[in-house]
Amino acid sequence: MEELRFQEVESNEQKEQAGALIREYLEWLNGRVKRDYGIEFDINAMVESDLADRDKFRPPDGRFYLAQQENAVAGVGCLKRLAEGAGEIQRMYVLPAFRGKGIGRAIVNRLVDDARMIGYSKLKLESLEFLKAAHSLYRSVGFREIDPYDGNSMEAYQAAEQLGRYYSMTVFMEMDL
Repeated sequence: MEELRFQEVESNEQKEQAGALIREYLEWLNGRVKRDYGIEFDINAMVESDLADRDKFRPPDGRFYLAQQENAVAGVGCLKRLAEGAGEIQRMYVLPAFRGKGIGRAIVNRLVDDARMIGYSKLKLESLEFLKAAHSLYRSVGFREIDPYDGNSMEAYQAAEQLGRYYSMTVFMEMDL
């Protein structure tokens, strides 16, 4: 099996590839959340922000990676500055055909290593409660559950009256670096 390679998302082609993966991930999540919880995400606004905001996931405070294996894009993972001394992992997604090969673990390890190199002392994330395999992965690298934190990504994409409902279906996690 070919080694996993990480490419920083910079070119228009890479942005298109990353945008397609993020859209696929968010559409899948949105369908499940709409069915099970009766709320929806603004997928277009989320993808647009991810791709257009030059500072969101880019150095020096963030990272935006495509993970490639076997000459194909296998997944995506992002890191952004959340607050002074704290980073946040977002948009971690591995295509179904590449799951079970350690790619998710490689992405999260890369993002944790990058957070340390940047100088963050804490790393946070949010994940929907039905993503049990992701939670197991995050716990295995040192994350623990916490209460919802200020600046979490959904504050910008959910109406204030829906945030409580969103929080009730979300697992918030943090690790010390």
